Amino acid sequence: MRISTAREIKAQLLSDATVLAAEADVAPVPGRTDVAVGVGLLGVRRYGVAVRFSQGSPLSGEMVARGLALAGDDCDIREVGAVRPQQWTPQELQARSRPLRPGLSVAHVAVTAGTIGAFVSSGEDGAVLVLSNNHVLADSDRASVGDVVLQPGPADGGSVGGDRIGVLHRAVPLRLGGTNVVDGATATVDAGVDVEIAYPAGMLAGWVAADDDDHVEKVGRTTGLTRGRITAIELDGLRVEYPVGTVSFDDQIEVTGDGPGPFSAGGDSGSVVYAPDRLRAVGLLFAGSERGGPEAQGLTYCNPFGVVLDQLGVRLMQP
Repeated sequence: MRISTAREIKAQLLSDATVLAAEADVAPVPGRTDVAVGVGLLGVRRYGVAVRFSQGSPLSGEMVARGLALAGDDCDIREVGAVRPQQWTPQELQARSRPLRPGLSVAHVAVTAGTIGAFVSSGEDGAVLVLSNNHVLADSDRASVGDVVLQPGPADGGSVGGDRIGVLHRAVPLRLGGTNVVDGATATVDAGVDVEIAYPAGMLAGWVAADDDDHVEKVGRTTGLTRGRITAIELDGLRVEYPVGTVSFDDQIEVTGDGPGPFSAGGDSGSVVYAPDRLRAVGLLFAGSERGGPEAQGLTYCNPFGVVLDQLGVRLMQP
């Protein structure tokens, strides 16, 4: 179907969900994804409707039925379990590394570990900034500007004594009671700390909208270099569990790994997902589901990269 048709069906399903929730007097339950709806990418310029839900969601049965009725074979339905920020796992640690480069372990002093996604700069003074997630650099809104940031993250042995690389510069707040698009933050790199901006495929030349590139890759602290494909865009109603509560996101990008392992795992949060053939950033990785991908390995979720840059007021450093 055309993307305009997919968007119309998506809007209808989201409207139906609101009505159904009100009729059933259903309130969101922390720890459950409930039902998210987006535009599914089913092939080259072939679009459909993506419906993602958790077992036990009171609206999932009705929403799946309505999705099938409206989109038929073009309704991509997946049970994904809970969706959580991609943080660390203790058995997969990373080392201290200088110069800094994308993919390395990084974190606020009170966080475990995430990933350096990119290096950016603002119009304020041109300082070099690390780009990652709010929940990696700003401790899910619990940090203050000027707090110390470490490489590697504390979970990987990083300590204030010798592993400081900079301080928290800015974070996009996570709104518990509203809709979010970005889980992003920046840290100012200390003077004397060198950086390398290259990725495995080369230096990124900018960013591109997610629907322009199907095949993507990323380099992250836990799973390293992985490849996948975009399977949904404009995903609305994605509920993600944070230490501070469950946060709802709209307009998100979904990536499915090409295997044999998952596209991402805990600790990869903050990675930049990019189109290697055009060397353009597509999204900022921030969360993953328990299931829903090949061999039940889960799906990866990303913020649109252009929106991340806009909300943080920064630009991607380029060669």
